[in-house]
Amino acid sequence: MPRSTDRPADPAAATASLAAEAALLEGRLNLLREAIGTVDARIDAVSETLSRLRRSVAAPTDGAASPDEEPATRRP
Repeated sequence: MPRSTDRPADPAAATASLAAEAALLEGRLNLLREAIGTVDARIDAVSETLSRLRRSVAAPTDGAASPDEEPATRRP
């Protein structure tokens, strides 16, 4: 962005403005990190739930073979 030649730059004001903007960006970064942590935790929880569901479907508790398993001794 071209600097206006009719107004001299104030280094103190520019420094204060940049420091304020940096503080805002740092705050937003912290919020995003927290949100990412929340999403990661939710992904882990859903993944664990899916794993438990898969294990429960793959290993029936009544000793019967699951519907998608073929018997070990199949005769034509």
